[in-house]
Amino acid sequence: MQLKRMMPKKKHLSAGRAPLILFLCPMISALEVPLDPKLLEDLVQPPTITQQSPKDYIIDPRENIVIQCEAKGKPPPSFSWTRNGTHFDIDKDPLVTMKSGSGTLTVNIMSEGKAETYEGVYQCTARNERGAAISNNIVIRPSRSPLWTKEKLERITLRNGQSLVLPCRPPVGLPPPIIFWMDNSFQRLPQSERVSQGLNGDLYFSNVLPEDTREDYICYARFNHTQTIQQKQPISVKVISVDEMNDTIAANLSDTEFYGAKSHRERPPTFLTPEGNASRKEELRGNVLSLECIAEGLPTPIIYWIKEDGTLPINRTFYRNFKKTLQIVQVTEADSGNYQCIAKNALGAIQHVISVTVKAAPYWIIAPQNLVLSPGEDGTLICRANGNPKPRISWLLNGIPIEIAPDDPSRKIDGDTIIFSNVQERSSAVYQCNASNEYGYLLANAFVNVLAEPPRILTTADTLYQVIANRPALLDCAFFGSPLPTIEWFKGAKGSALREDIYVLHENGTLEIPVAQKDSTGTYTCVARNKLGMAKNDIHLEIKDPTRIIKQPEYAVVQRGSTVSFECIVKHDHTLIPTVTWLKDHGELPSDGRFTVDKDHLVVADVSDDDGGTYTCAANTTLDNVSASAVLSVVDVPNPPFDLELTDQLDRSVQLSWTPGDDNNSPITKFIIEYEDAMHEPGLWHHQTEVPGAQTTAQLKLSPYVNYSFRVTAVNSLGRSLPSEASEQYLTKAAEPDKNPTAVEGLGSEPDNLVITWQPLNGFESNGPGLQYKVSWRQKDGDDEWTSMVVADVSKYIVSGTPTFVPYLIKVQALNDAGFAPEPAVVLGHSGEDLPMVAPGNVHVNVVNSTLAEVHWDPVPLKSIRGHLQGYRIYYWKAQSSSARNRRHIEKKILTFQGSKTHGMLPGLEPFSHYTLNVRVVNGKGEGPASPDRVFSTPEGVPSAPSSLKIVNPTLDSLTLEWEPPSHPNGILTEYTLKYQPINSTHELGPLVDLKIPANKTRWTLKNLNFSTRYKFYFYAQTAAGSGSEITEEAITTVGEAGILPPDVGAGKAMASRQVDIATQGWFIGLMCAVALLILILLIVCFIRRNKGGKYPVKEKEDAHADPEIQPMKEDDGTFGEYSDAEDHKPLKKGSRTPSDRTVKKEDSDDSLVDYGEGVNGQFNEDGSFIGQYSGKKEKEPAEGNESSEAPSPVNAMNSFV
Repeated sequence: MQLKRMMPKKKHLSAGRAPLILFLCPMISALEVPLDPKLLEDLVQPPTITQQSPKDYIIDPRENIVIQCEAKGKPPPSFSWTRNGTHFDIDKDPLVTMKSGSGTLTVNIMSEGKAETYEGVYQCTARNERGAAISNNIVIRPSRSPLWTKEKLERITLRNGQSLVLPCRPPVGLPPPIIFWMDNSFQRLPQSERVSQGLNGDLYFSNVLPEDTREDYICYARFNHTQTIQQKQPISVKVISVDEMNDTIAANLSDTEFYGAKSHRERPPTFLTPEGNASRKEELRGNVLSLECIAEGLPTPIIYWIKEDGTLPINRTFYRNFKKTLQIVQVTEADSGNYQCIAKNALGAIQHVISVTVKAAPYWIIAPQNLVLSPGEDGTLICRANGNPKPRISWLLNGIPIEIAPDDPSRKIDGDTIIFSNVQERSSAVYQCNASNEYGYLLANAFVNVLAEPPRILTTADTLYQVIANRPALLDCAFFGSPLPTIEWFKGAKGSALREDIYVLHENGTLEIPVAQKDSTGTYTCVARNKLGMAKNDIHLEIKDPTRIIKQPEYAVVQRGSTVSFECIVKHDHTLIPTVTWLKDHGELPSDGRFTVDKDHLVVADVSDDDGGTYTCAANTTLDNVSASAVLSVVDVPNPPFDLELTDQLDRSVQLSWTPGDDNNSPITKFIIEYEDAMHEPGLWHHQTEVPGAQTTAQLKLSPYVNYSFRVTAVNSLGRSLPSEASEQYLTKAAEPDKNPTAVEGLGSEPDNLVITWQPLNGFESNGPGLQYKVSWRQKDGDDEWTSMVVADVSKYIVSGTPTFVPYLIKVQALNDAGFAPEPAVVLGHSGEDLPMVAPGNVHVNVVNSTLAEVHWDPVPLKSIRGHLQGYRIYYWKAQSSSARNRRHIEKKILTFQGSKTHGMLPGLEPFSHYTLNVRVVNGKGEGPASPDRVFSTPEGVPSAPSSLKIVNPTLDSLTLEWEPPSHPNGILTEYTLKYQPINSTHELGPLVDLKIPANKTRWTLKNLNFSTRYKFYFYAQTAAGSGSEITEEAITTVGEAGILPPDVGAGKAMASRQVDIATQGWFIGLMCAVALLILILLIVCFIRRNKGGKYPVKEKEDAHADPEIQPMKEDDGTFGEYSDAEDHKPLKKGSRTPSDRTVKKEDSDDSLVDYGEGVNGQFNEDGSFIGQYSGKKEKEPAEGNESSEAPSPVNAMNSFV
């Protein structure tokens, strides 16, 4: 008896704002008593049979008889037995004992007594104050294994091809024995479609053969219950043919002494069993239906089965005994019908119809169930069974037919149902339902127990439930009471409300929270009430965070031998301690040191093929578990193919097949087939062909006279496998060559020979032994016949005594011991060349311009060339003066014009020069004689830029230019052109001045230039042909800062270089004003002291220590001081301050007063004492000479600083 769980029936209750109270009201009129030990100890309960012996109980007569009968109840029941319908007094039989606290009987027949004495029908009754339960009728029968009846068996003699049935007819035993046929050696006799054992144990031969002759056909019967085997007398069978029978034997044998009278000739089938055209079969529902058809005939018939008007059940149909037996397991009424077996051989067919009827012993539709009711309640007992024929239902009360049992006003019988209403405690009893027909019976006990019990809560108090968030929470409240209690649920000590949540209360008292949340945590109280009392219990619920894998292992593809790592990071509730386990293919990891597991990783080193599979990271806590898996695919280059086999071996082809090796998880894309020629090139493998990866055979083309071996290499995305083992060798037959030598040429090495060369065939192409070449030649334009010569395996042949440079037709044909190659192609060649005999004529020159001339000539006659015309070659050279010729050898230049051209251009000539040339014809042998020299001159050209330009002796208003003539005047210089323009402080160019200078000048002075101004100069030379390239320079008309810029030859740029003019900067003007004011004050002091007769001490110091930097420049020094002007001078760039000798001096400090003046020796007074002190020490470059001997006044000095 179990707690009734009506799970489909649920009450859905939503929590409102009031305290949550969930009620469970009585839904049915019957209780079930929970299997709670404490509860069962206290409750009164009628007896229930829990164990009993089978209805048909076959016992072993050699052992004690044990008849089981176990029951439970409160108070414990007492037991009694009936035998054959009457009371069995156990106390009067000393061999019978009953187990204490049980109804099980033991009959001690091993010491004395016989089992047959205790055969009969036994029934057990278990009784207490609430009623009596009875067992089934237990039929006790001892097993029997009788011996075979003694009989004398004659030898069976029959003709070859006849049918035969060897009867077994075992003794009747209990239970029936298992039959099998063996020989004297206890070896089972072989069975087949021709020879087989029937369901009755007989051995059937559809036709006999001479090998069926034997003396020991023995039928055995095995009685499993007693573990004994009984043996029939051996049967002797002799199979003979008519030819073996002589007349004497035939005369002594009558026809009846032969087994049967059927001919040994071929015949259509007939049935050995069953007999006739139709038969009937009856089987009980639930058993195995076995139908059998065994036929004889020659040749051996084949059996087929069909069901008329239906199909055989697929999952329950089986064929046994070489399809001679049809079995249907768990047969039902629907399997009734006509089954047809058909026996068929080459001579005909026969059929037999078996009509099957399925009967049924009683079986339950609804078996009666125990009822636990409270006083005043109603209930029903239902006993519903079916069978064929329909079973009869009868009721018993405490083992007595209900018709003769005491009346009970609360009970009403309605066929297979007993209806109870307003029951009382005296209504408690055990009812038996018996359903029976002619094939058996069913007996069931069901009690009615009327109880009055206050509520009890069976769930342990203060049980703690821990549930993962967002999962259902089921809080148990197992209860019992009679009448059925109502269940109420509260949350919290004060019944606090749970708002807007849905709860489900099951009828067994369980409270379900479909989706538990964190706020579901708390204490829940279950209260059970009925009219007899109340009980309650507290349940505690804790909600935990779910365990999650936040970093899952990922699919990996790695190559064999590498290392792979799987990552698995787990997040969990802090109160739960997870256990992380790694699995491979849902099993444990291999116990291998290559597998390393740390906190979050699984590392597999030196990966092998066996490591491939599914790796699972499983995290388990006491409440939940999660897992994540990743597949590891181990890939590598394929394993080499194997089992190479050569088939279809022909002269020019063979079929190669192979078995692919393991692709190592990367599909094979292709196979590469190679061959080795062991005869000509042993050890060297050549590419034969390639086939797709799905192909494992290839038809290979072969060449004659090759000793082939093949090997196969598999290729996948990772690379090539190792080559397979070499196949067997296959030597093809020799044949004539398929091809002739290539690259046939005919060229003479001497004027009187013809050298014929060719690319010889290799050994693979020879197609056979004895490779030679037939070389043939004849003049192209003559009528001569072909001249031929067979030579050995060489690559050239020389024909001597040929005319010079004559065209020849040539062919080279391969041959071997098997024959000639196909007719070769004819090639045109020539005998040897000689030097040309004639020079080109009519050579004349047309001068195009100062650097280019065109040469024309007439072609030489072709016959005089005496070889392949390669072109014409022009030798030309520049005429040198007598002094130049003496100094060096004349340099000749050569230009070659390919082919038959009769003119050519001579580029790169020097203008205003004299040249000489001649022309020669060229063939493969060399050059012919030179044509007569032709002399020509080039006109004037424009000159190159002047070699140098320097600006020297700069003054306030003049600049002197010096230059060197152009290195390549390219004519007679007519004049120089000088252009110059000023550059103002904003880097803009002023007006351009154009000046012509005679060609014989190399120095020129420009005067009347602007004071303290930068100029840019453009200078170039001219001839009658025009102006040459220019050279540029820059300079300044200032003594303190005069210089020139590096030349820019040919640049012709009109934009001045950018300079930073500090004279226009504000800070510089302010500084100059302060310096001027300081000087003015010093001058005033100086004049005052001078007027007083004092001498300024600086003058004395100056006289004592003269500063060399303020000395005038030497005229040949070529340097000049930088000239500065406070108002409009813009300083040059550092590069533009480079002197003409291209050296740069390091600048000194700029704190001298002279650096800000005009810098003309700084003489401000009569004796120069002041300026000598301040200008001499910081002057970077001294001015060139003294422009004036007059000492400036203080006013002039001030003007120079303002």
